Amino acid sequence: MNVTQQAQQAYAPTQLGIRTDRSVEAQLISQITARLRKATAEQAQNYPAFMAAIHDNRRMWTTMAAEVAGKDNGLPAPLRAQIFYLAEFTEHQSQRVIRGKADPEALIAVNTAVMRGLNGQVPT
Repeated sequence: MNVTQQAQQAYAPTQLGIRTDRSVEAQLISQITARLRKATAEQAQNYPAFMAAIHDNRRMWTTMAAEVAGKDNGLPAPLRAQIFYLAEFTEHQSQRVIRGKADPEALIAVNTAVMRGLNGQVPT
């Protein structure tokens, strides 16, 4: 980068997008899901990365379950219950995947559905 480009970059207006809790959650789920997809496709070549992706997905869902279980959570009770149920399902399914008794596609599908909901996309 030359001096002119550096000056243009330094004085260019900086705009930060407005980040909502919802968009941050959607981005996190998107990143975890992308890692899970990639690790699933490459699990034969890199099994430790596959296990790490499963672990990170479980950790994310455990954190979400803890958040919706809190009394200070402002989400409607039915939605909180649904999220908690999905966290339980994810835990159970993850254990089955780790034992080699299930495919991780259900985990990816749950994440994708939640991500679409957070982004305001209607299921087709």
